[in-house]
Amino acid sequence: MKAKSNDLKSLDQFIDQKVGERGSTSREEFEAEYDTFKLGALIQQARQNKGLTQEQLATLAGTNKSYISKLERNLKDIRFSTLQRIINDGLGGHLEISIKL
Repeated sequence: MKAKSNDLKSLDQFIDQKVGERGSTSREEFEAEYDTFKLGALIQQARQNKGLTQEQLATLAGTNKSYISKLERNLKDIRFSTLQRIINDGLGGHLEISIKL
């Protein structure tokens, strides 16, 4: 069955409808949680691309496996200094940060 073109929504329109419009409290909370989820997914992907286990990454970064696991599952907030150690020492990468207004 083919969808009518007027039924199609952009991702932003869908999120506006289901979560709330930009600037609303619910939308701000959603976007903050998404950013945290995205960070965990990026760490997990980089770790897997390097062929490291969570235990190996934790050892290289000076933390423990459960901490890495919680980060990857979006269950733990992360300190900036710890993030730097995970990226620089654990993954051998370089952390880049940008601010979008």
